[in-house]
Amino acid sequence: MQAVIFDMDGLMIDSEGIYWTVARQMAREFGKEVSDETLGRMMGRAPLESVALYAHELGLSQPPEQLMRERDARVLEILRKGIEPMPGLMEVLESFRPRFKLAVATSARLNFVNLIFGGMGLHRFFDVLQTSDDIHRGKPDPEIYQLAMTKLGVQPGESFVLEDSSNGSLAGKARGGICDRGAVAIYAEPGFSFR
Repeated sequence: MQAVIFDMDGLMIDSEGIYWTVARQMAREFGKEVSDETLGRMMGRAPLESVALYAHELGLSQPPEQLMRERDARVLEILRKGIEPMPGLMEVLESFRPRFKLAVATSARLNFVNLIFGGMGLHRFFDVLQTSDDIHRGKPDPEIYQLAMTKLGVQPGESFVLEDSSNGSLAGKARGGICDRGAVAIYAEPGFSFR
């Protein structure tokens, strides 16, 4: 194994709770309730795809682009106040950095990643930041992981993928299609700690 590729939301930082809170708040403002099942299906997908699913399942008539702008503005406002890394993350990164090439493959966009990483001093650990800005198909499609591996110069069979969502785990270990051989995908249960 030559590389470790991290998801970000829910794995490195506890940001999924922020997204869920904002999604519930917005749903209530439209006189709706959003289920945990819907919120779970949204996780790991490309941002617009995620919000389109949200709009469809809640029966909202607003364009997904409009909903995404509103959601992102609210999430960014919360993130600007600061967010803590998951317990043990810094120690894991310090340990992995000398031994592996490291990348992030996140469904978040680059402005979110830069805000979060800048606040926690994480840029120095990673060789590649693969965001959703330049992908066409969100997780569970393996495109984002294949791009990260290509940029790292490694093959899927030489990579560990660390994920906390089922969509991400499917993307990380996908066989056929874009990935000839799936990476070893390690699924972190909700509420896990790196310690």
